[in-house]
Amino acid sequence: MALTLDGRRFTAVAEAVAGEVGTETVFTYHERDGEVWAEYAGGSIRRGRLVGTRDGDRLDFRYVQLNVDGRTSAGHCVSRVSVLPDGRLRLHETWEWESRPGSGTSVIEELPAG
Repeated sequence: MALTLDGRRFTAVAEAVAGEVGTETVFTYHERDGEVWAEYAGGSIRRGRLVGTRDGDRLDFRYVQLNVDGRTSAGHCVSRVSVLPDGRLRLHETWEWESRPGSGTSVIEELPAG
């Protein structure tokens, strides 16, 4: 059985090129019955939400966010879940803006417990 994302907190391992998620952005994920959603904020993002589905190690979701400069943005992301040697989760993301030009990849990792 796949490890649940529910209640896990993640942050980027590096700044996303062409993106806005950075090492100061923190995501709190929720999961139930194949549905995933999260809240995120930090760095240049005042508030963000994502909602989608999980099928095994694959997430497919849409995201929308409000930046600290007052701009809103939206996009689509497909992520692959993997497990780090210490048991934390890592998400390998392929994303694209839908509200403006741009796309890329990024990696976020679960924050250590504590």
